[in-house]
Parts: sequence; C-alpha cells; structure tokens
Amino acid sequence: MTKNRKKKKEVTDLLLHETKDRRLFPNVPDPSGRRSNSSRRNNHEGEQRPEYAQFAGQRYEVAVKVTVTQGRRSMIGISENVSQTGMLVKLPESAELSALEGQPVTLDFRLQEGDLQEGTEKHYRRLKAKVVRVIPARHCAAIQFDQPLYEARRKTDRLLFVLASLFLFFCSAVIMMMRVESIRYFATNPWLYGYSIMTALFLLSRYLFGSFYVPTPIDPDYTPSVTIVIPCFNEEKWIRETILRCADQDYPVDKLELIIVDDGSSDNSVEVIKQTVRDMCAEGAQYNIEDRVRVFLQNYNQGKREAMGVGIRNARTELIVFVDSDSFLASNAIRTLVQPMKDPKMGGVAGRTDVANVYTNWLTKMQAVRYYISFRIMKAAEAYFDSVMCLSGPLSCYRLDVVREVFDKWINQRFLGQKATFGDDRSLTNFVVEHYRTGYQDHALCSTIVPNKQKVFLRQQMRWKRSWLRESLRACTFMWKKQPFMALSFYLGVLVPLLAPIIVLYNLVYVPFVLHIFPAAFLIGLLMMSLMMCFAQLILKKSSLWIYGFFFCLYYEVILLWQMIWAWLTLWVNDWGTRCKCVNRSDIQSRKENK
Repeated sequence: MTKNRKKKKEVTDLLLHETKDRRLFPNVPDPSGRRSNSSRRNNHEGEQRPEYAQFAGQRYEVAVKVTVTQGRRSMIGISENVSQTGMLVKLPESAELSALEGQPVTLDFRLQEGDLQEGTEKHYRRLKAKVVRVIPARHCAAIQFDQPLYEARRKTDRLLFVLASLFLFFCSAVIMMMRVESIRYFATNPWLYGYSIMTALFLLSRYLFGSFYVPTPIDPDYTPSVTIVIPCFNEEKWIRETILRCADQDYPVDKLELIIVDDGSSDNSVEVIKQTVRDMCAEGAQYNIEDRVRVFLQNYNQGKREAMGVGIRNARTELIVFVDSDSFLASNAIRTLVQPMKDPKMGGVAGRTDVANVYTNWLTKMQAVRYYISFRIMKAAEAYFDSVMCLSGPLSCYRLDVVREVFDKWINQRFLGQKATFGDDRSLTNFVVEHYRTGYQDHALCSTIVPNKQKVFLRQQMRWKRSWLRESLRACTFMWKKQPFMALSFYLGVLVPLLAPIIVLYNLVYVPFVLHIFPAAFLIGLLMMSLMMCFAQLILKKSSLWIYGFFFCLYYEVILLWQMIWAWLTLWVNDWGTRCKCVNRSDIQSRKENK
C-alpha cells in the first residue's frame, strides 16, 4: 500500500514591482556626455529626506483604489502604478478625460505594506494633485502630486521620531540603571554581573557610535575604474535581474566592467546568463557590452571562493566589487560605494543591504529589521573606527591591489586541516582589515533575497555562526593593535554571544527552578534590548515593521542562540547546508541531452 505524500507548499517571494523602462539601461550616463543622471532620478543624498524617499521618482506597479475628486464630482479609479511624486490611474468609462486634463484634483487612497517603499504605508486623505496628462486609448490619467508623499507624511514622521526617541532614551536609561545595580552587587557574583556589564557596554556603545556615523559625501569627479564580480550558482530565477542592475549604473561606461562567474550550476543559470548578455549587446554599441562584460564558466561547483577568485585574477581595474547573484543594486550604488576609497589607506568598504522579499512572511519581516540594524547601527559603529569586520557579500568593494596582496593566503585558507569553503566575505575582510582600514557607506544600497523558510534560514545561520567563530578567533590575534576602544568593543562582541547560552540557562533554568526566584531583572533587560532595536529602526527608517525587531529578539533567544553551542561542536564542518553536491558540467549537459 503506497502512502500519499503531501507536497510541501512553496512560499512565493513578494517583491516590489518596479515599472520597467523600455530601455535596459535607463540610468547609464550618455557616453557622449550630453545627458546627465545626477538630477533626473531624484536620488540626491544631500537633501533632508527620510530613508524611504531616496528614490522618490521610482514608479511601482500596484492596483490601489483611488477616489479622484474634482470640485463636487468624485469618481473611483484603480491605479496602474504609483511613485512618491504621482500615479497613473485608470478611470471609469464614464469619466470625461478632456475635462480633467490640466485640472487640480484631490485624491484619497491607502497604501498597504509592499505597495511602495517601507515607510510610505498610510491612508492619504484629500491629497492635492494635478492631472498633467490623459491617455484616452487606455482611459487613464497621469496625476502629479502637489508635494511628494514623504512631504505629506512629515507630521507623522516627526511624531514617530519624537515618540520613538523618547522610548529609546527610556530603554537606554533602564539598562544603565540596571547595570548600576550590577556594579553594586558585582562582588556577590562576578561572572553573572560582569557579563551584564559587558553586554550593556557593548550594546550601548554600538548604538552611540552608530548614531555618530555620517556617510562619505559624493564627489562627482571621483570615478575610479571598477570591476563588478558576480559569482553565480543555481540562481536562474534572479541572475538576470542581478546582471541588469549591475550594468544599469549611473557610472561612466568606460570605468565599469562586469565579470560573471558561473560556478558549475546544475539549473538553467548559464542559459539565462548568456541570453541576458545577448540582450544587453543588442541594446546598442554605445554601451560597449562586448568588451565590458565577460562570462566565465566553471566545469563543476567549486564554491563561491573559487568563483570570486576567477574574478580577482581577471579584473583589470583599480577597484573590485563583489555582488551576490540574488542581490539587486540601486542605480547609484557603485558611484556611492566607491567614495570612501578616496582615502588611500582604505582597503575595502561595505554597502548597505536591505531585504528585497521583505513582505513575503513573518520570517522575512524579522530579517528585514535585523538586516537594517546590523548595517545601519552595528557596521556604522565599526566604521566610526575604520574597522568594519565583515564586508558583506551582497555588496562590497575592495582595492584590487590589496586583494591580490592577500589573495594566496585567502584562496588557500585552511582551518583545522581542512580547506575553508564558506565565510568567504568575512575571511577576505579579515585579511584586509588586519593592515588596512575598512569602511561602510550607508547610501550605497542593494537589496537581497533572504530565506523564506525556517529550514533554509536555520542552515544559513548555522553556516554564518561557524564562519563567525572561525574568523573571530583569527581576528583576536591582531585586533588588539587597532584603536583601543574599537579593540575593546570587538573583544566584547566576541565574548557576549559566546557566553550567552550559559547566562540564559542560568537565569531561565537555574534561578527559577533551583533558587525559586522569578528572573524579572533578566527578562526586563531582554525586553529593553529588544525594544532598543525596534525604536532605532522606527526612528531611522520610519517603517511599520519595527515591531518585528521584538519578535526577532524573541526568536533569537528561543532558537538561534542555541546554534552557537552546535557551531562550536561542529566547527570543522564545511558543508554549506544549502548547496547541492558537486556535479561536473559535462554530466549536466549529458543528462539534458538524454532527456
């Protein structure tokens, strides 16, 4: 008797749907110099705009019900796309389009999570606008808002800023008062209260120095030559978008080249890569794609490090940028990312990574808050001391001669007698930061696809913890040479998570069940630390997802924390956990032909 096995339900990633331009490269500067993108994309960093308004002019495809009122007449339409500066609305057949063109109107509509950038979700009432154009064939009206949506949200944003700042200050004050108690009772239990003091010092200092962070401003005349390397393994779903976003940069054409390395993919990634390059070549000779884009195919899966190595060996520019094959650059990412490299002592710099599939489910929402705090607070604090300890894979930049200086040690790195096969980005950063500065550029944006299933997520976290342990042990041998406060912060950052499982067991098991004392102080401390993450995200990003910071901290204490113990016990394991077994490319081709 055969058993019917239920197929696991696939989770569909929900992404913002940008309205596609008819051109593949709408953001690439005109090679002749007659056209500039510096102002037309609404992406000035110097303007005082909220986080979500950097690309205010970008349109997204949404179907939102809109009430359009002109005088005493009202009609209900459906938007086809919307940006923070206007929208295209399909109106009822009965609407007199000719009477609307050029006329002022008021709008009423609600943007839900996932319609536009994080922070724009709100019910917009009596929003003043103007019909700038009508399209009779589609019965649509192009409507421009009198002021961008981020201006319409200013009062709300100010209120959120004030309230979140007060709560953040309150949480910080509570933590400091509790640590005063820890100092008073330190002699009674040095290990427990010492850990509490270390945790508070580490956390509060990161938030403090993160608040001092200022991105390096853009010098329009600084455009060093850049090679973007995209290592790819089984990413047929996302690799086309990744390549196009890397090529469509507001950066001089003669200063930017791409190297795509397929690391023995067993799906259709190679076919997608080749077709994408053909489409780019067909876009026009002025983009010089044939000379600027090179594709390398590995015969079998050798790992991301080897794929990155192919890019390093073949790059021919001043700087080298690594972009993961499921990550998507903003149009000014490269121009912004390279700015800290004006400092000749700067060996590498990380951009900021947001979650692309943030609205998929509760797991991706938690990761979105965690990613933001990890970059905007933690990396920003490290950047204050020019010692960012991990230039992350989705978007990182290095000086090519510095990378080649450490290349042999990095590519042949071994740990406990085995070749290192993951943690490539953190490992390369370690080799660079030992002798050079490393920085962080918050306005260099990319978004990445994160796991939407717990099983995949937990495997990823286990791999990250093993690589963190390995590279932290190595960094401990040289970080004492760095700036004293940064060195102290680093060593605290290593000790706190390593000791955390023991402290949690003591407070949540030994104290209540052996000493019969309710661990109120410990739980209040956890609550305050989780709320600090929530309110910092609310202050800086104005996103309605801030509450998921609390849920992430709870998830971490219940599940992720205990991975640290297993990571220690299996530190020598090199399995990625999310990759398939190595298969020779010729075998893959034979299988396809046999089908």
